[in-house]
Amino acid sequence: MNDIESRLTSLRLHGMHRAWESLKQSRQLQNLEAAEVLDLLLQSEQDERQDRRYKRLYRNAKFRYNANLEEVKIGASRGLEKSLVARLTTGNYLEKGESILITGATGCGKSFFASSLGNQACIQGHSVAYYNAQKLMLRAKLSRAEGTSIKFFEKISKTELLIIDDFGLTSLDAIQRMDLMEIIEDRHARKSTIISSQLPVASWYNVIGEDTIADAILDRLVNTSHHIEIKGESMRKKM
Repeated sequence: MNDIESRLTSLRLHGMHRAWESLKQSRQLQNLEAAEVLDLLLQSEQDERQDRRYKRLYRNAKFRYNANLEEVKIGASRGLEKSLVARLTTGNYLEKGESILITGATGCGKSFFASSLGNQACIQGHSVAYYNAQKLMLRAKLSRAEGTSIKFFEKISKTELLIIDDFGLTSLDAIQRMDLMEIIEDRHARKSTIISSQLPVASWYNVIGEDTIADAILDRLVNTSHHIEIKGESMRKKM
């Protein structure tokens, strides 16, 4: 028994070790066939690894809100149809590289909904990165100054779900336009992007500036996206 426990520890099979300890303490080992014990140990190890992966993905995402889809208020009056939310919950849009554009007034729950979709993606094993739009542009600028821009943009391009929150609070300058263009181009039809904004999508042209680049960015976003306009009064007023 001690030898088995020692091997489980040395091999870092923590889930199996915990299950083994539970079986010993409950005195169930003698009541189970060898195949049943093995099945229980393997399932416990699988669950343990999935839980560790989820926690790592969630921590790395750096969400604004600790949110999950069960907490989102769904209904036609809010612009959140049950059927659409159900489809997004499956994560199928991630497999297709589709984007989600979320618009609505201040405080209506855009960031919370975006974070809840990101959390769901982590649960399903996908890598996620959450950025406030201004901080994303600043991070891109700093990476250029530090000589790490290639590494930064490669990391962004490989992230399975990128969330850009509060887009449109300020207009983009020439360098920011090109940075955003590179991010969207690298991800187009390959990886999913969620963008939330107080402004309707039609107004994003003015935020991006320079018609040619704005057309290129929005063409890549709008044609492969789900557009959700969240309605209703500010959720913050109810808190």
